[in-house]
Amino acid sequence: MEELHAINRRNFLKQAGSLAALSSLGSMPLAAMANDEHVSLTILHTNDVHSRIEPFPMDGSRNQGLGGVARRATLVERIRSEQPNVLLLDAGDTVQGTPYFNLFGGKVELELMSKMGYDASTFGNHEFDNGLEGLAKMLPYARFPFLTANYDFSNTILKGKTRDYIIFKKQGLRIGVFGLGIQLDGLVDPNHYRDVHYLPPIDTANAFANRLKHDYKCSLVVCLSHLGYRYSDGQVSDQVLAANTRGIDLIIGGHTHTFMPQPEHIRNLDGEITTVNQVGFAGINLGRLDYQFERQSGKKKLVTAGRYEISERLPALNG
Repeated sequence: MEELHAINRRNFLKQAGSLAALSSLGSMPLAAMANDEHVSLTILHTNDVHSRIEPFPMDGSRNQGLGGVARRATLVERIRSEQPNVLLLDAGDTVQGTPYFNLFGGKVELELMSKMGYDASTFGNHEFDNGLEGLAKMLPYARFPFLTANYDFSNTILKGKTRDYIIFKKQGLRIGVFGLGIQLDGLVDPNHYRDVHYLPPIDTANAFANRLKHDYKCSLVVCLSHLGYRYSDGQVSDQVLAANTRGIDLIIGGHTHTFMPQPEHIRNLDGEITTVNQVGFAGINLGRLDYQFERQSGKKKLVTAGRYEISERLPALNG
């Protein structure tokens, strides 16, 4: 079975190149071009891909023909060829939803994300579906860090296998990224996260945003959140997080499978803007945000934002 799996993955990866001819990306109007006075940064992101490797089948369903890792990889590589500074991030639930996870326990998903050059991800609740043992087994296939600032794994086999945050350096910029996960109680079998201590997300976010912004002088602070976009019962969501924290510039969300055509801009505790974005599920969309930074003053501006729909013919960014 393992040998057959390896052959199938090799054939799949070979097909990715041929799909480039089917993928068409429209022009992306950018006001920010890297020069002596300015630095540009492009952030690409996904969430809740749920083991969707191939496009949805052409069966008359709402999402027929959409998605697919090979198409996303083609689009990401084209953007990287056009932009000097790119980060590719994910907001959790990378697994569970197709037989790939049932058969191979997350190996395929993380290998393909690694080949695509993801820079970081966080845990969603479905990363725990095979328990801590299953999660520990699949993590070595990721050549990128999982950021989990509010899951304390100190008393588990995952101790030391995740990070709270990471700082990326791009042409003199420091981009700090940390991750927040949702409360697992009621979502996951308690035996699958035994001895995991859950830390309050708002307090955790304020502590790490302050450290990244002020101690490490990050030009941009990003939270990878699997808390969910919005709730009616007061549960902590990305909207609540944005309004009750300081220092977070961007929240890339997941969990609620929310298709946001454009990001939402929310005033934080200091009256500054925190941008919230989420792009649905199953790899149907790839989110994109382009920032421009002034080298001397450090001021930043969100130049363009939106999402690409991943289909046989990839359109221009919405908006």
